[in-house]
Order: sequence, then C-alpha cells, then structure tokens
Amino acid sequence: MRSSPVWLVLAGFMILLDLYVFQIIKLVSHGSPKTRSIIFSSYWVISIAALVVLFILPLLQLDNYSKGVRSTVFAIIIGLFLAKLIASVFFLVDDIRRGTQWLVGKLFFRNTEGEQMEEGKISRSVFLSWLGLAVGSGLFGSLLLGFSNKYNYKIKKIKLSYPNLPASFKGLRVVQISDIHCGSFTNKLAVQRGIEKILHLKPDLVLFTGDLVNNKSEEMRDYMDLFSQLKAPLGVFSTLGNHDYGDYVQWPTSQAKKENLEYLKRIHGQLGWRLLMNEHVVLTKNTEQIAVIGVENWSAKARFPKYGDLAKAYAGSEVAPFKILMSHDPSHWDAEVIPKFGDIDLMLAGHTHGMQFGVEIPWLKWSPVQYVYKQWAGLYQQGRQKLYVNRGFGFIGYPGRVGILPEITLFELA
Repeated sequence: MRSSPVWLVLAGFMILLDLYVFQIIKLVSHGSPKTRSIIFSSYWVISIAALVVLFILPLLQLDNYSKGVRSTVFAIIIGLFLAKLIASVFFLVDDIRRGTQWLVGKLFFRNTEGEQMEEGKISRSVFLSWLGLAVGSGLFGSLLLGFSNKYNYKIKKIKLSYPNLPASFKGLRVVQISDIHCGSFTNKLAVQRGIEKILHLKPDLVLFTGDLVNNKSEEMRDYMDLFSQLKAPLGVFSTLGNHDYGDYVQWPTSQAKKENLEYLKRIHGQLGWRLLMNEHVVLTKNTEQIAVIGVENWSAKARFPKYGDLAKAYAGSEVAPFKILMSHDPSHWDAEVIPKFGDIDLMLAGHTHGMQFGVEIPWLKWSPVQYVYKQWAGLYQQGRQKLYVNRGFGFIGYPGRVGILPEITLFELA
C-alpha cells in the first residue's frame, strides 16, 4: 500500500535529497535572476512531478503496451533519484571536509587567525560540487541511452575444447539463450530480428536456460509465433527459471498459481521445445552419446527457490561420456555441481542479466551484480569443469541495457 510507513519514509527521504541537491544547484547556477529563476523552477517542477508519478503509476491498470511506457517512466524516475544520490556522495564529502575544518579551527586555533576560518564561513568546494553534478548527470544520461540497447542483441562465439567429447560431436554448434522475459517486450519486430540472428547461426542444438516470462504464462501469447521458429536438428531443450513459477505476484488462489505453471509447461511443448523438469535426455550420433541435463530453478541464495533436484535429473546420465547441464541460477555451480557432480562438463546458466548495467571492455569487466554473484557473466572454469553465464536475451525492471547487452551465445565444441 502506498500509505504504508515504508512509502512515507521513502517519500520523506526523496524530499530531503531534493532539498540537499537544490543547495548545490543554487551554488553553481549563474546568470541573470530570470535565468536562475527558470533553473530553480524547472528543478522543483521535475522533482515534484517525479515524486507524484512514482506513487501514482503502480495504482494504474494498464495494458501490455502501456506497461512498457510505465516501466520506462518508472526507470527515468529511479534514474533521477540515483543520479541525485550519487551526486550527493560528492557533496557529503565536501560537507565533511568543511565540518572537519570548522571543528579544527574551533578546537585548536581559538583566539588565533585559525579561528577566523570559521568566522569567515568556510566555502564549499565548487570543484566537488561540479564533479558530483557531472557524475550524477553522466549516470542519468547512461540510463537514458540504455533504453535504445534493450533489443541490441549481440552474438558471443565461444569455442570449447574437451578431450572426452565423442568424435561424432566434434564441431557441434550449440546456441544458448536465457531470460527471455517476454512480458517486458513491446516491439515484436525487434524481437523477430533477434530470432533471425539465432536462425542464421544454424545451430545443431538450442538450449534455453529459464525465465520465459516475468510472472504469468499469458505473457507469451503475442510471441508464440516468434519463438516457435527456433528449430535445430538435435532439438530445442529448455528449463525453468525463478520467474516462471509465478512466485512474485499475488494469485487469487493456490490453484490459480498452479494452473499458471501447468499452462507455461504446455507452452514449451507448443513452441516445439522439450522442457526438462529434473530430467535428462541422451543425444546419439553414430552410436556415440552425450547427455543434456535440465533442472528446475535451484539457487544457493536464500531469497530464490530450490525447486531443482539435480540428483534426480542426473541419474542414468552416467552412460554418456560428456554432459551439459542447464541450470538457471549460476550459484548452483559452486554450491552443488562442483562438489557433488564432477563429471558434468559444461553448465549453462543465466539469471543475473549482468544486472543490465556495467562495463565490459578488454581490460575491465564490472557490474554491481558481481558483489552478489561470484559468477555473473561469461565463461568460468574450475578444474576440467566449465560454467557459462548468459547475459540474457530479454530484460526486466529497467527497460534497457547499459554496457551489458542482450546476448545470444554460440558454442562450438571441439
């Protein structure tokens, strides 16, 4: 409820933050009184409008397209808030400097010229003020630019070599996609371009590692014709992610929630995908075999569910000399795969999206999500076992991507 104490505290904090930042705006604003008046008025109009809209938006009942607009508006408001918060760190550093200087003057330089520092009013650092505003504005500008990247699909080509891979499977082309989150899409044409990129790769095998929807199976209704295009000679296999269970919405009854999940399972079949629910399949070429294992969502993080049963899914796959595991949450790797299943050669995961925000350049790879997930994007290895964390095909929450772009992964096995 928007009248709850949490929301009142949030509103109060946002107002205090606006007042604090406004003091800096006054300091750095120059020009005629009319110009300054326009700047100050614009600041408060935007700040008050953002606060009002933030509390009204969740109350509106909107169709899917309007939800896309709502998520964009919400992201802009949160971006403004974060920009002010980051800028305020610089202002706070300056205030601590000024406070320390004042205190030193009071305690150690009484009745001297040093005390006059306090008497003459210690000035705020214009440099730190401008630096704070620049950093905050840079963050906000990046978030706005990121809206244009949400369908900017990038193909990552990864070559993996395994001595135990059967000869018949040497050169196998495996495409992984993850975290489609179709409930966030508002542009079918853009999504179709992503599907065409996958088909152009001519994969032998397609693996989807969970989160087909945000919350409800009905979100797939308008995208069935797109994702049903995905075909591969050895098949398309899928598993479930944490969002697929409908755990993040209120259902009228437990039966309604159960029916939603059962319908989602049928959707996988209607797409032509083989959904692996704590089970495995053995793929055969020229009498040689590999196993594809799929588990339901299993997370080592307390806030995410453990529906998966890897022991059950693994049982019987021992006959295959090479094994690929699909498990949505990468925390599963350190918690259970490495210590208990040493002959799983490759685990494919998703879930983190790279937080849809970060930096990936040749000499730096960083995202805030790395402070929560040890393995959060790309390839990891421990001993002979490898893990790959896909950055996600879709998006959720923030309708954009900054630095961490949507991904289609092509593995070439050798």
